[in-house]
Amino acid sequence: MTAITWVLAADGSRARIFETQGLKLDLRQVEDLRNTAARVAETAESDREKFARTVAEYLERSRLHQRFDRLRLAVEPRFLGLLRNHLSGETLKLVYEEVNSDVSGTDTRGIGRHLDRP
Repeated sequence: MTAITWVLAADGSRARIFETQGLKLDLRQVEDLRNTAARVAETAESDREKFARTVAEYLERSRLHQRFDRLRLAVEPRFLGLLRNHLSGETLKLVYEEVNSDVSGTDTRGIGRHLDRP
């Protein structure tokens, strides 16, 4: 059976989660989480912290329900630090790649191209 990989493309205002079989980049979006407090380009740090907690909780629940086997993170650098603080050790063990880049607003094909770079 092929492992399921989830790709998280996120920043402080939006987190998009995609699913693919194995390590292929034929991404299918499974979730689009929005920070409801993000109304301006510069979201308050406390709002970003709450949103990081929300995203981490979603990933934790999904891991417990065995919805994915590994994670690829393409996350804006400042938000990545917040997110990592809220992920459990078990979920962090499933992260096999981190790309410090904000691609959350990019279309699905663009995210795949970005992740496919050597």
